[in-house]
Amino acid sequence: MKDLSPNSWEARADAHSFYGFTDLPTIEDRGAVVLTHGEGPYVFDVHGRKYFDGNSGLWNMVAGFDHPGMAEAAKAQYDRFPGYHAFFGRMADQTVMLSEKLIEVSPFDDGKVFYTNSGSEANDTMVKMLWFLGGAEGHPNKRKIITRKNAYHGVTAVSASMTGKPYNSVFGLPLPEFLHLTCPHYWREGHEGETEAQFTQRMADELEDMITREGADTIAGFFAEPVMGAGGVIPPSEGYFQAIQPILKKHGIPLISDEVICGFGRTGAVWGCQAYGFMPDAIISSKCLTAGYFPMGAVILGPDLTDRLQAASDAIEEFPHGFTASGHPVGCAIALKAIDVILNEGLLENCQKMIPAFEAGLQALADKHHNIGEVRGKGLMGALEAVKDPATKEPFGPDVSVSERIANACTDEGLICRPLGQSIVLCPPFIVTQDHLDEMFSKLDAALTKVFAEVG
Repeated sequence: MKDLSPNSWEARADAHSFYGFTDLPTIEDRGAVVLTHGEGPYVFDVHGRKYFDGNSGLWNMVAGFDHPGMAEAAKAQYDRFPGYHAFFGRMADQTVMLSEKLIEVSPFDDGKVFYTNSGSEANDTMVKMLWFLGGAEGHPNKRKIITRKNAYHGVTAVSASMTGKPYNSVFGLPLPEFLHLTCPHYWREGHEGETEAQFTQRMADELEDMITREGADTIAGFFAEPVMGAGGVIPPSEGYFQAIQPILKKHGIPLISDEVICGFGRTGAVWGCQAYGFMPDAIISSKCLTAGYFPMGAVILGPDLTDRLQAASDAIEEFPHGFTASGHPVGCAIALKAIDVILNEGLLENCQKMIPAFEAGLQALADKHHNIGEVRGKGLMGALEAVKDPATKEPFGPDVSVSERIANACTDEGLICRPLGQSIVLCPPFIVTQDHLDEMFSKLDAALTKVFAEVG
C-alpha cells in the first residue's frame, strides 16, 4: 500500500512525475510502484518486493531484464562510438548493418529502412511518406488514412488520429482525413446469428463501401495491426486479411502492417503478417526490435514503396524528414544483438514451445471463472475479458473498474499484468518457462477469485 511519508518514493513520484496512461484513482489510493532492477522475468521495487512481469515491460522486454549479451552489446558500442545521426549522407556502420539485417529477415525480397525513436514516430513517418507520394505522383488529395476502431498506432498527433480509441477526443482528435472501420472482433462485434465467415465478409464490404464513398483517389493507405495489442489482444476474424487485401490492391491502396507489438516473434512467427498469411507493402517495427534495451522504431519499406519514395525524393533531391537520434549507433548495435538473440539463440523457439501451455493456462482460468466471457490471443499474447453476464456478454459497469481491480489484486500477489478495457492482458517474455507460467496463472487465479467474489 501507499507510503504516505513525505520522503517516500511514492510521495516523491507524486510530487514531480506526470503520469501517462495511468489510472489516477489507483495512484491516489496505492501510490506508484517504483522499481529498482530486474532479474530474468522479474522486477523488484524500492521495498524489495518481487514481481513476475507478465507484460514483458510494455510488450518489449522479451529477453528479460538482465540479459548479459544485450548489456554487453550496448557497452561495447558506447565505448566505440556513443552517438551519431543519420542526416546529410552520414551514418554509423551499425546503422548500415541493421538495415541490411532488417531487409534480410523481413518478408520482402528487397527494400529500405528508415529509423525513428518509437513506434508512434514510425507510424507518423509512414503517413508522411504516403502524403509525400501523393503530392509527388500528381495526387495531392490522396491523404486519407484508414484504420480500425480500437486500434492503437501511437500517441503523436498523427498516430493518435490513427488510433481508434475514444480517449483521444480530449485532444480534439482524430484530425480530419483519418477514417476508422469496425474493429474485426467477431465475439464482440458480430451480429446475432452471424457466422464468423459472414462477419469477415461484412468487414470486407464495409471497407469497399468506405472506399467507394470516400473515393480511392483520396485514400493514401490502410494501417492494421495483425493482432490488435493495446485494443485488448484482439485477433482478426478468420480470413480477415485475405478478404481485405484484394480490395486494397484493386484500388491501389498500400497495406501497412503495424508490427510494433507483433513483430519479432510475439505471434509465434517472426512477423504477424506471416502468422496471418498476407504480404504488406511496408512494416512498422519497434519494441522487440531492441528487446526493450533502447528506444527505437523503424519503417521497413517493401520494394514498390521503396522505388516510388526514392523517385519522389530524387525529384526534390532529398526526403525532408528525420530525427536527431534516427539510426543511433548504440540503438542499432543493440537491435542487431536483439535480433540475433531472438532468432538464433533460442528465444523464438522457446516462445513457440511455450505457446500451447500459455493457451492452456488461459483457457483453464476461463473455464474456472464464470465471469470470464472470452479467452483470446495469438502466440505468447492473450487476454481474458471479464463480463457481468456471460450469457449476454454484458460488461461490468464503468464504476466497477473490474480490470483495474484485478490488476491491482495481481500486484498484491506479486504479478504485473495489464488492464485494458474490461480485459486483463498477458504477454510474458520469451524466456518464460513452465514454472514461470504456473506461477503467473496461480497468482492471476487468486486475484480473479478475490475480485469476482467482491463484484459478483
